[in-house]
Amino acid sequence: MERLTVDLGSRRSDILIAPGLLDRAADFLASDARNARIAVVTDDNVARAQLPRLAASLDKAGIAIDPIVVPAGEASKSWDQLAALCDAFAARGVQRGEAIVALGGGVVGDLAGMAAALHLRGVPIVQIPTSLVAQVDSSVGGKVAVDTKAGKNMAGSFHQPRLVLIDPGCLATLPEREMRAGYAEIVKYGLIGDADFYAFCEANVTDIMARNPDALSHAISRCVAAKARIVEADEDDTAGTRALLNLGHSFGHAFEALAGYDGALLHGEAVAAGMALAYAYSARIGLCDPAVARRVSAHIDDAGLSTRIPDAIGQADSRQIVEFMMRDKKAAGGGLTLILAEDIGRAVLRNGIAPDDVAAFLDETRA
Repeated sequence: MERLTVDLGSRRSDILIAPGLLDRAADFLASDARNARIAVVTDDNVARAQLPRLAASLDKAGIAIDPIVVPAGEASKSWDQLAALCDAFAARGVQRGEAIVALGGGVVGDLAGMAAALHLRGVPIVQIPTSLVAQVDSSVGGKVAVDTKAGKNMAGSFHQPRLVLIDPGCLATLPEREMRAGYAEIVKYGLIGDADFYAFCEANVTDIMARNPDALSHAISRCVAAKARIVEADEDDTAGTRALLNLGHSFGHAFEALAGYDGALLHGEAVAAGMALAYAYSARIGLCDPAVARRVSAHIDDAGLSTRIPDAIGQADSRQIVEFMMRDKKAAGGGLTLILAEDIGRAVLRNGIAPDDVAAFLDETRA
């Protein structure tokens, strides 16, 4: 078992990574149970695929689970589901100091974490991520949120998990499409600051997508270790360091909002296209070599992900895309703030980018 840490003093997060960890969950959750019960937030897909394993582990320790099941999909990251979850915690008598368990992908982790941050002004959260995107990214670092009409993750907070349990074996039941979407977040870590890891991804994409245990565990560990270092340096996303984790996300979040959060476009699919566009735009303005942008686009394509503006946004034009990008949390003044790139492994934050220029660029990509 590998143990990593996000060292934030009293808000320290321990991250454990090992195959079969879900079947040993009781070893790490026993202290969180009250009256031999523990509340577990999950979605209806994960409830069928993984909840029985967690229940069996806790049952051996004499602990029963109290499941709270939400519909699978991005649409559950809503005000209505957040309110319902807070009401469910209150109805179950969840008290301060009593941890909530989030068992699921990024949607469940964000939603449960946000509700845990609000209930009684904050109760502990334990993240048990079951999707690739959650295992390599969203379960670590404490960002929790729901979506609003204005855009993705527009209402959120920082609420560090007490513990993160990552079992790569959970990915055995993950649909192929979600594996591909999660791979986008793996590639991101190579692109923003680790050219050697990006080269590993290029050489091992087939093994990672085939869920080869060695390749997959290595990729998860490298991503989690990188995110832990970034969060320690810039927990509240105010120094410009943590913002680099949003490579491709300004484009991607706009695509998700325009697609309507109905499952037609997954987060990782939107981010993959966004990263390719970020590199292409970087090349357009002379920030990076066009050959580098082509290399990135080719690898994303090799992973089975699109590098183009998604069909799922329908007839939305470039101005509408940029309008949503202007609502991004990094935006300031009258210009866009984007994460761009000077090279593979060298992402940079750029402020004051002209919205009209980005719209013209998007028009060119569609031509």
